[in-house]
Amino acid sequence: MPPRRYGGIERVVSWLTEELVKLGHDVTLFASADSQTRAKLVASSQCAVRLLEDTADPQAFHFAMLEHVVRASGDFDIMHFHTDYMGFPFTRRLESAHVTTLHWRLDVPGLEPLYRRFEDVPLASISNVQREPMPWAGWTATVHHSMPAALLPFHAQSGRHLAFVGRIAPSKEPDAAIRIARLANVPLKVAAKIDEADRPYFAREVEPLIEAPLIEFIGEVDDPGKRELLGNACGMLFPIDWPEPFGLAMIEALACSTPVIAFGRGSVPEIIEHGVSGFIVRDEQEAAEAVARLPEIDRRACRERFERLFTTDRMARAYVDV
Repeated sequence: MPPRRYGGIERVVSWLTEELVKLGHDVTLFASADSQTRAKLVASSQCAVRLLEDTADPQAFHFAMLEHVVRASGDFDIMHFHTDYMGFPFTRRLESAHVTTLHWRLDVPGLEPLYRRFEDVPLASISNVQREPMPWAGWTATVHHSMPAALLPFHAQSGRHLAFVGRIAPSKEPDAAIRIARLANVPLKVAAKIDEADRPYFAREVEPLIEAPLIEFIGEVDDPGKRELLGNACGMLFPIDWPEPFGLAMIEALACSTPVIAFGRGSVPEIIEHGVSGFIVRDEQEAAEAVARLPEIDRRACRERFERLFTTDRMARAYVDV
């Protein structure tokens, strides 16, 4: 941590770790040896397991790390897990208080019996809507993801292009973003990671559309790339087709003062204020019509919403309260 490029969870946990150190807490981070942190680092693998997935079982590193965490638990006042339900069985052996932040969707078949077995595990959600499939679980609080205020600066003036940032996957619908841009007759820059599992979808549904006029595929971008891409965009398209638990790309756009046009699924209504920091729409046609309305949005209002709700200082203090 932080990840070299794509990796929303790793980015958020890294920002949280560094902010807790900044607030004066004594923080130990269990992560890969190539992590960069001001906390004490306990290495669980030589490098990020994403880089090892073709040559080793990434789960083995996680389980070895969790056993290390259990044996060290007496040294800590609180342990904060970001390992989904993988850490649940280990929590009953801990010698300290603990909380687990869930970063993923909970409407997947088969999860309910497992969560019923671990109703005693204290949980934090990253949006209120994330809880809906299991309102009875051990929720302690909702803490929205946040990012450093200075990472992506305010851009008063926008360019002409639209942006799509994230991952090439059916749930993210980059193909819908391309169709929206073509309907609106506005250039679109697509900055996205492609997992091997999603390459058939990319080749079948996305790549043929990239060959059309107005569309540019950039691939993964780092923070300087996002400053350029998002800061100079007239708007960001977020046409998701799943109950997104958060959606870090939305607050990255708001940090750059760029309004968001998003389908109203998942956490979108908790992050985007319709008509103020973007537009929440129902379909591709409405999204294309919203593109023409982007000049109605005050870019400063987008940045102000980010600064009020989605900075790491707010997130870290909220977790300390938890």
